[in-house]
Amino acid sequence: MLQHVTIPRGPIDLAAHLHLPDDTERTDDTDGSVPLRTVVLCTPGGSVKEQIGAAYASRLAARGIAALVFDPAHQGQSGGEPRDLEDPYRRGEDISYAIDALGAMPRVDAQRVGVLGICAGGGYAVHTARTDHRIKAVGTVVPVNMGASFRSFQPGGPAAALDTLAEARTAESRMGEQTRVNWLPDTLEEAEAAGLTDIDTVQAVTYYRTGRGGNAHSTNRRLARGDSLLLGYDAFQLVDQLMTQPLQVVLAGRVGNTGSYDTGMRLWKLAPDPVDLMVIEDAGHYEMYDEPRYVDAAADRLARFYAAHL
Repeated sequence: MLQHVTIPRGPIDLAAHLHLPDDTERTDDTDGSVPLRTVVLCTPGGSVKEQIGAAYASRLAARGIAALVFDPAHQGQSGGEPRDLEDPYRRGEDISYAIDALGAMPRVDAQRVGVLGICAGGGYAVHTARTDHRIKAVGTVVPVNMGASFRSFQPGGPAAALDTLAEARTAESRMGEQTRVNWLPDTLEEAEAAGLTDIDTVQAVTYYRTGRGGNAHSTNRRLARGDSLLLGYDAFQLVDQLMTQPLQVVLAGRVGNTGSYDTGMRLWKLAPDPVDLMVIEDAGHYEMYDEPRYVDAAADRLARFYAAHL
């Protein structure tokens, strides 16, 4: 069962979907009177609630666990100006506001709330769980630390990139315009023309920019001035000291160029309470978004993890 939910976030609202299990799928009671354990999903950068988040939220609900997935502030159908801003700190705050909203929902047990982060959302979920201990269990699928990722591909280094961004923002302020850049090439033809023919980029474009996973509310654009925030961000800062919650890590076994395999392994070693590490052999990063055999396997493992720790 799917409910449309509005999450108050200060002066704006977040658009969300609450995926609820049918009472026949629940294992904790027979009449639906016992409040539900619930997982808040944090989606990849540039993704909206109807995409990867829905694939996992619906499967968790089918396994008896409620799941809330939302559009980040400034993106999708959520409020917030300027549009297309990817602010890692606000992404984390979004999760906490979602938990606030869950506390007012009668079917939800506010003492049994977990988080599931996918790709960039994995880093955001971990970063939030360090300091929001209302989160009782942390799950990640192909997690990416967006700060480390952005720093890694700057040709002249991150400090030089920050200098360039500073000059660009000054120019934007003078002109009264804001620059947006692509997350990905808009088409496979554009990717090929740019020489981006590796399997991960091809699968990313195929997912986000075709009928496979594309959505009208996902713009494939990122506000350029937000990149300075990403360059200075570290999703795993103080994880070893502050993130005491049990951790589940799910990784794709085919190591590509997204860095998620190495990132997940680093998180596993940093976390004070790592509970379960799952590597899905032969799966690629973007195949973990919607390939049924891989997503179903991950959802089975995650549902058992949340059932045990929420």
